[in-house]
Amino acid sequence: MAEELPETPETAEEEPIKQRKNGLYPGVSDELAANMRSGWADTELHELEPIPQAAETAARRAALSARFPGERLVVPAGNLKTRSNDTEYAFRASVEYAYLTGNQTEDGVLVLEPTADGHRETLYLLPRSNRENGEFWLDGQGELWVGRRHSLTEAEKLYGIPASDVRELAGRLREATGPVRVVRGHDAGVEAALTDKVTAERDEELRVFLSEMRLVKDDFEIGELQKAVDSTVRGFEDVVKVLDKAEATSERYIEGTFFLRARVEGNDVGYGSICAAGPHATTLHWVRNDGPVRSGDLLLLDAGVETHTYYTADVTRTLPIGGRYSELQKKIYDAVYDAQEAGIAAVKPGAKYRDFHDAAQRVLAERLVEWGLVEGPVERVLELGLQRRWTLHGTGHMLGMDVHDCAAARTETYVAGTLEPGMVLTVEPGLYFQADDLTVPEEYRGIGVRIEDDILVTEDGNRNLSAALPRRSDDVEAWMASLKG
Repeated sequence: MAEELPETPETAEEEPIKQRKNGLYPGVSDELAANMRSGWADTELHELEPIPQAAETAARRAALSARFPGERLVVPAGNLKTRSNDTEYAFRASVEYAYLTGNQTEDGVLVLEPTADGHRETLYLLPRSNRENGEFWLDGQGELWVGRRHSLTEAEKLYGIPASDVRELAGRLREATGPVRVVRGHDAGVEAALTDKVTAERDEELRVFLSEMRLVKDDFEIGELQKAVDSTVRGFEDVVKVLDKAEATSERYIEGTFFLRARVEGNDVGYGSICAAGPHATTLHWVRNDGPVRSGDLLLLDAGVETHTYYTADVTRTLPIGGRYSELQKKIYDAVYDAQEAGIAAVKPGAKYRDFHDAAQRVLAERLVEWGLVEGPVERVLELGLQRRWTLHGTGHMLGMDVHDCAAARTETYVAGTLEPGMVLTVEPGLYFQADDLTVPEEYRGIGVRIEDDILVTEDGNRNLSAALPRRSDDVEAWMASLKG
Protein backbone atom coordinates (compact mmCIF):
# COMPACT_ATOMS: atom_id res chain seq x y z
CA MET A 1 0.00 0.00 0.00
CA ALA A 2 1.17 3.54 -0.69
CA GLU A 3 2.74 5.58 2.08
CA GLU A 4 0.42 8.29 3.35
CA LEU A 5 1.37 11.94 3.25
CA PRO A 6 0.95 14.16 6.34
CA GLU A 7 -2.50 14.31 7.84
CA THR A 8 -4.36 17.59 7.96
CA PRO A 9 -6.66 18.82 10.70
CA GLU A 10 -10.38 19.25 9.99
CA THR A 11 -9.75 22.83 8.90
CA ALA A 12 -6.38 24.06 7.74
CA GLU A 13 -7.08 27.50 9.20
CA GLU A 14 -6.92 26.22 12.79
CA GLU A 15 -3.48 24.65 12.70
CA PRO A 16 -0.87 23.88 10.05
CA ILE A 17 -0.51 20.56 8.29
CA LYS A 18 1.29 18.14 10.56
CA GLN A 19 4.44 16.46 9.33
CA ARG A 20 4.12 12.70 9.21
CA LYS A 21 6.92 11.10 11.17
CA ASN A 22 9.34 9.38 8.79
CA GLY A 23 7.49 10.70 5.76
CA LEU A 24 9.59 11.26 2.66
CA TYR A 25 8.28 14.78 1.99
CA PRO A 26 9.14 17.51 4.52
CA GLY A 27 6.22 19.71 3.51
CA VAL A 28 4.24 21.26 0.67
CA SER A 29 5.56 24.21 -1.30
CA ASP A 30 3.25 27.14 -2.01
CA GLU A 31 3.60 26.40 -5.71
CA LEU A 32 2.53 22.77 -5.30
CA ALA A 33 -0.38 23.74 -3.04
CA ALA A 34 -1.60 26.23 -5.65
CA ASN A 35 -1.20 23.66 -8.40
CA MET A 36 -3.25 21.08 -6.50
CA ARG A 37 -6.11 23.52 -5.93
CA SER A 38 -6.89 23.95 -9.60
CA GLY A 39 -7.47 22.00 -12.79
CA TRP A 40 -10.06 19.54 -11.53
CA ALA A 41 -13.31 18.68 -13.35
CA ASP A 42 -16.69 19.06 -11.72
CA THR A 43 -17.80 15.53 -10.74
CA GLU A 44 -21.11 16.33 -9.06
CA LEU A 45 -23.68 13.61 -9.84
CA HIS A 46 -26.98 15.12 -10.95
CA GLU A 47 -29.12 12.16 -12.07
CA LEU A 48 -29.19 10.14 -8.87
CA GLU A 49 -32.24 8.11 -7.90
CA PRO A 50 -33.23 7.23 -4.32
CA ILE A 51 -31.81 3.99 -2.96
CA PRO A 52 -34.14 0.97 -3.47
CA GLN A 53 -35.14 0.84 0.20
CA ALA A 54 -35.81 4.58 0.59
CA ALA A 55 -39.53 4.05 1.18
CA GLU A 56 -38.84 1.38 3.78
CA THR A 57 -36.26 3.43 5.68
CA ALA A 58 -38.65 6.40 5.71
CA ALA A 59 -41.38 4.19 7.20
CA ARG A 60 -38.97 2.97 9.87
CA ARG A 61 -38.02 6.51 10.83
CA ALA A 62 -41.71 7.42 11.03
CA ALA A 63 -42.31 4.52 13.43
CA LEU A 64 -39.35 5.64 15.52
CA SER A 65 -40.65 9.21 15.59
CA ALA A 66 -44.08 8.05 16.73
CA ARG A 67 -42.59 6.00 19.57
CA PHE A 68 -40.56 8.88 21.08
CA PRO A 69 -42.53 12.11 20.54
CA GLY A 70 -40.94 15.31 21.81
CA GLU A 71 -37.46 13.77 22.19
CA ARG A 72 -34.25 14.32 20.24
CA LEU A 73 -32.99 10.98 18.89
CA VAL A 74 -29.36 10.48 17.86
CA VAL A 75 -28.26 7.38 15.93
CA PRO A 76 -24.57 7.25 14.90
CA ALA A 77 -23.01 5.08 12.20
CA GLY A 78 -19.73 4.80 14.09
CA ASN A 79 -16.13 5.63 13.30
CA LEU A 80 -13.22 3.85 11.72
CA LYS A 81 -11.34 1.57 14.11
CA THR A 82 -7.57 1.23 13.99
CA ARG A 83 -6.29 -2.19 13.04
CA SER A 84 -2.63 -1.37 13.52
CA ASN A 85 -0.66 1.88 13.49
CA ASP A 86 -2.22 3.88 10.63
CA THR A 87 -4.37 1.17 9.02
CA GLU A 88 -8.05 0.65 9.80
CA TYR A 89 -10.47 -2.21 9.80
CA ALA A 90 -13.00 -2.25 6.99
CA PHE A 91 -15.88 -0.09 8.15
CA ARG A 92 -19.36 -1.45 8.81
CA ALA A 93 -21.98 1.04 9.92
CA SER A 94 -24.03 0.32 13.04
CA VAL A 95 -27.08 -1.78 12.27
CA GLU A 96 -29.41 0.79 13.83
CA TYR A 97 -28.07 3.56 11.60
CA ALA A 98 -28.06 1.50 8.39
CA TYR A 99 -31.56 0.19 9.13
CA LEU A 100 -32.98 3.71 9.48
CA THR A 101 -31.08 5.41 6.63
CA GLY A 102 -29.62 2.92 4.15
CA ASN A 103 -26.36 4.88 4.42
CA GLN A 104 -23.17 3.02 5.32
CA THR A 105 -20.43 5.67 5.58
CA GLU A 106 -18.28 6.22 8.62
CA ASP A 107 -18.89 9.18 10.94
CA GLY A 108 -22.50 9.57 9.78
CA VAL A 109 -25.15 10.45 12.36
CA LEU A 110 -28.94 10.49 12.00
CA VAL A 111 -30.61 13.09 14.21
CA LEU A 112 -34.36 13.38 14.71
CA GLU A 113 -35.18 16.74 16.32
CA PRO A 114 -38.66 17.07 17.87
CA THR A 115 -41.22 19.37 16.26
CA ALA A 116 -44.84 20.15 16.99
CA ASP A 117 -46.04 17.34 14.74
CA GLY A 118 -43.22 14.79 14.87
CA HIS A 119 -39.52 15.16 14.12
CA ARG A 120 -37.24 16.99 11.69
CA GLU A 121 -34.72 14.56 10.22
CA THR A 122 -31.11 15.43 9.42
CA LEU A 123 -28.39 13.16 8.13
CA TYR A 124 -25.02 14.44 9.29
CA LEU A 125 -22.20 13.33 6.98
CA LEU A 126 -18.71 14.29 5.94
CA PRO A 127 -18.98 16.43 2.79
CA ARG A 128 -16.67 16.09 -0.20
CA SER A 129 -12.99 16.57 0.67
CA ASN A 130 -11.92 20.21 0.73
CA ARG A 131 -9.78 21.11 -2.30
CA GLU A 132 -8.88 24.57 -1.08
CA ASN A 133 -6.97 23.49 2.03
CA GLY A 134 -5.53 20.34 0.41
CA GLU A 135 -7.50 17.91 2.56
CA PHE A 136 -8.46 15.84 -0.48
CA TRP A 137 -4.86 14.77 -1.10
CA LEU A 138 -3.03 15.42 2.17
CA ASP A 139 -5.41 13.92 4.72
CA GLY A 140 -5.17 10.16 5.30
CA GLN A 141 -8.95 9.98 4.76
CA GLY A 142 -8.94 12.41 1.84
CA GLU A 143 -10.60 11.33 -1.37
CA LEU A 144 -7.38 10.71 -3.29
CA TRP A 145 -6.44 8.19 -0.61
CA VAL A 146 -9.69 6.38 0.12
CA GLY A 147 -12.02 7.31 -2.76
CA ARG A 148 -14.72 9.79 -3.60
CA ARG A 149 -17.64 10.26 -1.24
CA HIS A 150 -21.03 11.72 -2.02
CA SER A 151 -21.65 15.42 -1.67
CA LEU A 152 -24.33 16.46 0.80
CA THR A 153 -26.65 17.29 -2.10
CA GLU A 154 -26.12 13.84 -3.59
CA ALA A 155 -26.75 12.23 -0.21
CA GLU A 156 -30.08 14.03 0.11
CA LYS A 157 -31.19 12.60 -3.23
CA LEU A 158 -30.08 9.09 -2.37
CA TYR A 159 -31.44 8.79 1.16
CA GLY A 160 -34.34 11.24 1.11
CA ILE A 161 -33.08 13.05 4.21
CA PRO A 162 -31.72 16.62 4.45
CA ALA A 163 -27.94 16.41 4.93
CA SER A 164 -25.54 18.62 6.88
CA ASP A 165 -21.83 18.67 7.69
CA VAL A 166 -21.17 16.26 10.56
CA ARG A 167 -18.28 18.40 11.77
CA GLU A 168 -20.85 20.91 13.01
CA LEU A 169 -22.85 18.34 14.96
CA ALA A 170 -20.95 18.17 18.25
CA GLY A 171 -21.48 21.88 18.89
CA ARG A 172 -25.18 21.60 18.11
CA LEU A 173 -25.59 18.63 20.41
CA ARG A 174 -23.84 20.40 23.27
CA GLU A 175 -26.36 23.24 22.92
CA ALA A 176 -29.38 20.93 22.65
CA THR A 177 -32.16 21.25 25.21
CA GLY A 178 -34.95 18.90 26.18
CA PRO A 179 -34.89 15.09 26.41
CA VAL A 180 -32.30 13.30 24.29
CA ARG A 181 -31.63 9.63 23.54
CA VAL A 182 -28.58 8.21 21.77
CA VAL A 183 -27.62 4.75 20.51
CA ARG A 184 -24.46 4.12 22.51
CA GLY A 185 -21.26 2.30 21.70
CA HIS A 186 -20.55 3.62 18.21
CA ASP A 187 -19.32 7.23 18.38
CA ALA A 188 -17.43 8.46 21.44
CA GLY A 189 -17.44 12.06 20.18
CA VAL A 190 -21.23 12.14 19.89
CA GLU A 191 -21.62 10.58 23.33
CA ALA A 192 -19.20 13.09 24.86
CA ALA A 193 -21.24 15.97 23.44
CA LEU A 194 -24.35 14.52 25.08
CA THR A 195 -22.79 13.35 28.35
CA ASP A 196 -24.92 15.59 30.58
CA LYS A 197 -28.15 15.16 28.59
CA VAL A 198 -28.74 11.39 28.44
CA THR A 199 -29.21 8.48 30.82
CA ALA A 200 -28.27 4.85 30.38
CA GLU A 201 -31.84 3.72 31.06
CA ARG A 202 -33.41 5.96 28.44
CA ASP A 203 -30.77 5.11 25.87
CA GLU A 204 -31.33 1.41 26.48
CA GLU A 205 -35.04 1.89 25.77
CA LEU A 206 -34.11 3.33 22.37
CA ARG A 207 -31.76 0.45 21.61
CA VAL A 208 -34.37 -2.13 22.62
CA PHE A 209 -37.08 -0.50 20.50
CA LEU A 210 -34.84 -0.43 17.43
CA SER A 211 -33.98 -4.10 17.98
CA GLU A 212 -37.63 -5.09 18.29
CA MET A 213 -38.51 -3.13 15.14
CA ARG A 214 -36.43 -5.65 13.20
CA LEU A 215 -38.24 -8.74 14.52
CA VAL A 216 -40.71 -8.63 11.60
CA LYS A 217 -39.08 -8.09 8.21
CA ASP A 218 -40.64 -6.05 5.42
CA ASP A 219 -40.71 -7.23 1.81
CA PHE A 220 -37.44 -5.49 0.96
CA GLU A 221 -35.65 -7.24 3.82
CA ILE A 222 -37.05 -10.65 2.88
CA GLY A 223 -35.85 -10.12 -0.68
CA GLU A 224 -32.37 -9.22 0.55
CA LEU A 225 -32.24 -12.27 2.81
CA GLN A 226 -33.22 -14.47 -0.12
CA LYS A 227 -30.41 -12.91 -2.20
CA ALA A 228 -27.98 -13.60 0.63
CA VAL A 229 -29.11 -17.21 0.83
CA ASP A 230 -28.94 -17.73 -2.94
CA SER A 231 -25.34 -16.49 -3.00
CA THR A 232 -24.56 -18.69 -0.01
CA VAL A 233 -25.86 -21.75 -1.84
CA ARG A 234 -23.48 -20.96 -4.70
CA GLY A 235 -20.68 -20.54 -2.16
CA PHE A 236 -21.33 -24.02 -0.78
CA GLU A 237 -21.23 -25.38 -4.33
CA ASP A 238 -17.90 -23.65 -4.86
CA VAL A 239 -16.50 -25.37 -1.78
CA VAL A 240 -17.60 -28.86 -2.79
CA LYS A 241 -15.93 -28.42 -6.17
CA VAL A 242 -12.52 -27.73 -4.58
CA LEU A 243 -12.50 -30.18 -1.67
CA ASP A 244 -9.56 -31.97 -3.27
CA LYS A 245 -7.55 -28.74 -3.09
CA ALA A 246 -8.59 -28.28 0.52
CA GLU A 247 -7.33 -31.79 1.27
CA ALA A 248 -3.99 -30.78 -0.20
CA THR A 249 -3.83 -27.64 1.95
CA SER A 250 -6.14 -26.95 4.92
CA GLU A 251 -9.48 -25.58 6.06
CA ARG A 252 -8.19 -22.18 4.95
CA TYR A 253 -8.80 -23.18 1.32
CA ILE A 254 -12.46 -23.70 2.14
CA GLU A 255 -12.65 -20.39 3.96
CA GLY A 256 -11.00 -18.54 1.07
CA THR A 257 -13.20 -20.21 -1.53
CA PHE A 258 -16.40 -19.18 0.21
CA PHE A 259 -15.05 -15.69 0.91
CA LEU A 260 -14.46 -15.16 -2.81
CA ARG A 261 -18.15 -15.79 -3.52
CA ALA A 262 -19.15 -13.46 -0.68
CA ARG A 263 -17.00 -10.61 -1.95
CA VAL A 264 -17.95 -11.04 -5.60
CA GLU A 265 -21.71 -11.22 -5.05
CA GLY A 266 -22.10 -9.39 -1.76
CA ASN A 267 -20.49 -7.05 0.73
CA ASP A 268 -18.65 -9.63 2.82
CA VAL A 269 -19.27 -12.74 4.85
CA GLY A 270 -21.94 -12.11 7.46
CA TYR A 271 -19.73 -13.60 10.20
CA GLY A 272 -16.51 -15.53 10.49
CA SER A 273 -16.92 -18.68 8.40
CA ILE A 274 -16.79 -21.94 10.35
CA CYS A 275 -14.90 -24.42 8.16
CA ALA A 276 -14.52 -27.25 10.66
CA ALA A 277 -13.15 -30.55 9.42
CA GLY A 278 -12.85 -33.72 11.47
CA PRO A 279 -12.91 -33.18 15.25
CA HIS A 280 -12.97 -29.42 14.77
CA ALA A 281 -16.66 -29.86 13.91
CA THR A 282 -17.32 -30.37 17.61
CA THR A 283 -16.15 -26.81 18.38
CA LEU A 284 -19.23 -24.65 17.88
CA HIS A 285 -17.48 -21.54 16.60
CA TRP A 286 -14.33 -22.93 15.03
CA VAL A 287 -13.07 -19.96 13.00
CA ARG A 288 -9.32 -20.57 13.14
CA ASN A 289 -9.77 -22.77 10.07
CA ASP A 290 -6.18 -23.95 10.11
CA GLY A 291 -6.67 -27.69 10.39
CA PRO A 292 -6.31 -30.56 7.94
CA VAL A 293 -9.09 -31.72 5.61
CA ARG A 294 -9.13 -35.50 5.30
CA SER A 295 -11.23 -37.86 3.23
CA GLY A 296 -13.33 -40.01 5.54
CA ASP A 297 -13.95 -37.13 7.95
CA LEU A 298 -16.88 -34.74 8.00
CA LEU A 299 -16.73 -31.04 7.12
CA LEU A 300 -19.07 -28.79 9.10
CA LEU A 301 -19.40 -25.65 6.99
CA ASP A 302 -21.34 -22.82 8.67
CA ALA A 303 -21.18 -19.72 6.48
CA GLY A 304 -23.26 -16.91 5.06
CA VAL A 305 -22.96 -14.22 2.41
CA GLU A 306 -23.84 -10.68 3.49
CA THR A 307 -25.52 -8.52 0.85
CA HIS A 308 -24.50 -4.96 0.05
CA THR A 309 -27.36 -3.84 2.30
CA TYR A 310 -25.98 -5.86 5.27
CA TYR A 311 -28.52 -8.72 5.30
CA THR A 312 -26.84 -12.03 5.94
CA ALA A 313 -27.60 -15.68 5.38
CA ASP A 314 -26.62 -18.26 8.00
CA VAL A 315 -26.52 -21.80 6.65
CA THR A 316 -24.80 -24.97 7.82
CA ARG A 317 -24.23 -28.28 6.13
CA THR A 318 -22.15 -31.19 7.40
CA LEU A 319 -20.59 -32.86 4.38
CA PRO A 320 -18.65 -36.12 3.95
CA ILE A 321 -15.31 -34.93 2.61
CA GLY A 322 -14.87 -38.11 0.60
CA GLY A 323 -18.37 -37.88 -0.82
CA ARG A 324 -20.13 -40.59 1.22
CA TYR A 325 -21.06 -40.84 4.90
CA SER A 326 -19.87 -43.80 6.91
CA GLU A 327 -22.57 -45.87 8.59
CA LEU A 328 -22.07 -44.14 11.95
CA GLN A 329 -21.76 -40.69 10.42
CA LYS A 330 -25.01 -41.26 8.56
CA LYS A 331 -26.77 -42.45 11.71
CA ILE A 332 -25.78 -39.29 13.58
CA TYR A 333 -26.48 -37.06 10.59
CA ASP A 334 -29.94 -38.55 10.05
CA ALA A 335 -30.79 -37.98 13.71
CA VAL A 336 -29.92 -34.31 13.37
CA TYR A 337 -31.90 -34.14 10.12
CA ASP A 338 -34.96 -35.62 11.80
CA ALA A 339 -34.59 -33.14 14.64
CA GLN A 340 -34.38 -30.28 12.18
CA GLU A 341 -37.45 -31.53 10.32
CA ALA A 342 -39.37 -31.52 13.61
CA GLY A 343 -38.10 -28.03 14.38
CA ILE A 344 -39.00 -26.59 10.98
CA ALA A 345 -42.49 -28.11 11.19
CA ALA A 346 -43.04 -26.19 14.45
CA VAL A 347 -42.33 -22.82 12.80
CA LYS A 348 -45.67 -21.19 12.02
CA PRO A 349 -47.59 -18.05 12.93
CA GLY A 350 -49.07 -18.17 16.41
CA ALA A 351 -46.59 -20.77 17.65
CA LYS A 352 -44.40 -19.99 20.62
CA TYR A 353 -40.87 -19.05 19.65
CA ARG A 354 -39.55 -21.89 21.82
CA ASP A 355 -41.63 -24.55 20.08
CA PHE A 356 -39.13 -25.30 17.31
CA HIS A 357 -36.32 -25.64 19.84
CA ASP A 358 -38.32 -27.98 22.06
CA ALA A 359 -39.40 -30.12 19.10
CA ALA A 360 -35.83 -30.56 17.85
CA GLN A 361 -34.40 -31.24 21.31
CA ARG A 362 -36.99 -33.95 21.93
CA VAL A 363 -35.93 -35.85 18.82
CA LEU A 364 -32.26 -35.63 19.76
CA ALA A 365 -32.97 -36.74 23.32
CA GLU A 366 -34.92 -39.72 22.00
CA ARG A 367 -31.98 -40.79 19.82
CA LEU A 368 -29.46 -40.38 22.63
CA VAL A 369 -31.61 -42.61 24.85
CA GLU A 370 -32.11 -45.10 22.00
CA TRP A 371 -28.36 -45.31 21.45
CA GLY A 372 -27.74 -45.90 25.16
CA LEU A 373 -25.69 -42.73 25.59
CA VAL A 374 -27.93 -41.32 28.32
CA GLU A 375 -30.36 -43.05 30.66
CA GLY A 376 -34.04 -42.42 29.97
CA PRO A 377 -36.88 -41.92 30.05
CA VAL A 378 -36.85 -39.05 27.54
CA GLU A 379 -38.99 -36.81 29.76
CA ARG A 380 -36.40 -37.09 32.52
CA VAL A 381 -33.59 -36.28 30.09
CA LEU A 382 -35.36 -33.17 28.85
CA GLU A 383 -36.39 -32.02 32.32
CA LEU A 384 -32.82 -32.21 33.57
CA GLY A 385 -31.32 -31.02 30.28
CA LEU A 386 -29.01 -34.04 30.13
CA GLN A 387 -29.03 -34.05 26.31
CA ARG A 388 -27.20 -30.72 26.38
CA ARG A 389 -23.84 -32.47 26.90
CA TRP A 390 -24.07 -33.32 23.19
CA THR A 391 -26.52 -30.75 21.79
CA LEU A 392 -24.89 -27.77 23.55
CA HIS A 393 -26.65 -24.77 21.97
CA GLY A 394 -30.09 -23.39 21.29
CA THR A 395 -31.77 -24.55 18.10
CA GLY A 396 -31.89 -21.18 16.37
CA HIS A 397 -32.06 -17.41 16.46
CA MET A 398 -33.50 -14.44 14.63
CA LEU A 399 -31.73 -13.49 11.41
CA GLY A 400 -31.37 -10.20 9.55
CA MET A 401 -28.78 -7.41 9.45
CA ASP A 402 -27.03 -9.14 12.33
CA VAL A 403 -26.47 -12.85 12.11
CA HIS A 404 -27.91 -12.99 15.64
CA ASP A 405 -30.46 -10.30 14.91
CA CYS A 406 -32.67 -8.41 17.37
CA ALA A 407 -30.46 -9.47 20.27
CA ALA A 408 -31.41 -6.45 22.41
CA ALA A 409 -35.13 -7.21 22.20
CA ARG A 410 -36.97 -7.90 25.44
CA THR A 411 -37.21 -11.56 26.41
CA GLU A 412 -41.01 -11.40 26.36
CA THR A 413 -41.00 -10.32 22.71
CA TYR A 414 -38.24 -12.70 21.58
CA VAL A 415 -37.55 -16.02 23.32
CA ALA A 416 -40.83 -15.91 25.25
CA GLY A 417 -42.72 -14.38 22.33
CA THR A 418 -44.95 -15.66 19.55
CA LEU A 419 -44.00 -16.15 15.91
CA GLU A 420 -45.51 -13.76 13.36
CA PRO A 421 -45.48 -13.67 9.55
CA GLY A 422 -42.36 -11.87 8.37
CA MET A 423 -40.05 -13.18 11.07
CA VAL A 424 -36.95 -14.95 9.80
CA LEU A 425 -35.06 -17.37 12.01
CA THR A 426 -32.61 -20.22 11.79
CA VAL A 427 -33.34 -23.82 12.72
CA GLU A 428 -30.02 -25.50 13.48
CA PRO A 429 -29.92 -28.55 15.75
CA GLY A 430 -26.66 -30.37 16.22
CA LEU A 431 -24.93 -33.29 17.91
CA TYR A 432 -21.32 -32.96 19.03
CA PHE A 433 -19.26 -35.78 20.44
CA GLN A 434 -16.01 -34.30 21.72
CA ALA A 435 -12.77 -36.09 20.96
CA ASP A 436 -12.08 -36.51 24.70
CA ASP A 437 -15.60 -37.52 25.77
CA LEU A 438 -15.16 -40.81 27.63
CA THR A 439 -18.92 -41.20 28.19
CA VAL A 440 -19.52 -42.27 24.58
CA PRO A 441 -18.10 -45.15 22.56
CA GLU A 442 -14.75 -44.37 20.96
CA GLU A 443 -16.14 -44.44 17.42
CA TYR A 444 -18.44 -41.50 18.23
CA ARG A 445 -15.64 -39.27 19.47
CA GLY A 446 -14.66 -36.39 17.21
CA ILE A 447 -17.90 -36.42 15.20
CA GLY A 448 -19.86 -33.18 15.04
CA VAL A 449 -22.98 -32.59 12.92
CA ARG A 450 -25.09 -29.47 12.49
CA ILE A 451 -27.71 -28.70 9.84
CA GLU A 452 -28.98 -25.13 9.61
CA ASP A 453 -31.51 -23.42 7.38
CA ASP A 454 -33.04 -19.94 7.22
CA ILE A 455 -36.81 -20.08 7.72
CA LEU A 456 -39.36 -17.36 6.93
CA VAL A 457 -42.61 -17.41 8.90
CA THR A 458 -45.46 -17.05 6.38
CA GLU A 459 -49.19 -16.46 6.77
CA ASP A 460 -49.90 -20.19 6.61
CA GLY A 461 -46.70 -21.79 7.87
CA ASN A 462 -43.12 -21.26 6.77
CA ARG A 463 -40.80 -21.14 3.79
CA ASN A 464 -37.28 -22.51 3.83
CA LEU A 465 -35.23 -19.78 2.13
CA SER A 466 -32.27 -22.16 1.82
CA ALA A 467 -34.20 -25.15 0.46
CA ALA A 468 -32.05 -25.15 -2.70
CA LEU A 469 -29.22 -26.68 -0.67
CA PRO A 470 -29.81 -30.44 -0.15
CA ARG A 471 -30.30 -31.67 3.43
CA ARG A 472 -31.16 -35.39 3.38
CA SER A 473 -28.04 -37.51 3.63
CA ASP A 474 -28.61 -39.36 0.34
CA ASP A 475 -29.44 -36.09 -1.43
CA VAL A 476 -26.26 -34.52 -0.07
CA GLU A 477 -24.18 -37.40 -1.43
CA ALA A 478 -25.85 -37.19 -4.85
CA TRP A 479 -25.43 -33.40 -4.95
CA MET A 480 -21.74 -33.65 -4.09
CA ALA A 481 -21.19 -36.32 -6.74
CA SER A 482 -22.86 -34.17 -9.40
CA LEU A 483 -20.69 -31.16 -8.52
CA LYS A 484 -17.49 -33.18 -8.59
CA GLY A 485 -18.44 -34.49 -12.02
